[in-house]
Amino acid sequence: MRRLRLYARLARLAAVVAIGLILASGLRLQAVIGKSPRHAARHWLCRWWLARLAAALPYKVHLTGVQPSRTALWLSNHQSWADIPLLGMLQPMAFLSKSELRHWPLLGWLAAEAGTLFIKRGSGDSGMLNQQLGEELRQGRSLLIFPEGTTTNGAALRTFHSRLLACAIETGMPIQPVAIRYLRNGELDPISPFIGDDDLLSHLIRLLGADHAAVEIQLLQPIDSRGMERNRLGRACHAAISEALYGPVPVREAA
Repeated sequence: MRRLRLYARLARLAAVVAIGLILASGLRLQAVIGKSPRHAARHWLCRWWLARLAAALPYKVHLTGVQPSRTALWLSNHQSWADIPLLGMLQPMAFLSKSELRHWPLLGWLAAEAGTLFIKRGSGDSGMLNQQLGEELRQGRSLLIFPEGTTTNGAALRTFHSRLLACAIETGMPIQPVAIRYLRNGELDPISPFIGDDDLLSHLIRLLGADHAAVEIQLLQPIDSRGMERNRLGRACHAAISEALYGPVPVREAA
């Protein structure tokens, strides 16, 4: 029974990927003949496809909070590649991802055609990156970034790379903090995190072969970036997401 379920889920996922390849090929063909679609159309198609991809994954999604009605820099903790379809299905937006994703078979190409911006860890070219991110925001296109810089198992929140927040400050765009959590039987899900030396195929087999897990997505109160210093803004975002995931930090009484 479990094996049949796995095969059925793999078939559904393969069908979604095939649709994505057709869409991406169409976008590439339009670019070749000089009729590239507008960014809005590209992001709408990306959102539509990510919603299908999210639906093909064994998750029950619980969404709380209010979606922003204006352009914003979305900021989320990061546990898995599944974060992207689960958050990307909510609104049309662009993504910032590590450069390694660009070299993944099929998915890397799909991500590039969807307008994903890739960052090379340790490149030091933060000025150029912030220009790219800022231009996206100025054009009215929301962005999703993962300021931890890597995935975690969900037990703790890593330090945020606040340099990524400069684009919001410079453009005056608000921050939309997001807390995402994967649960299985009421506990942190040990299957969903994509960490360490894990490879995509092995992770997919484990995930699709397991029972449904719960995903809690909390859209937190937006944070005004105007006039903020980026380290202070990073700490405010970190504190908001940390409290949503793990509760308020106890206040220590002075000795």
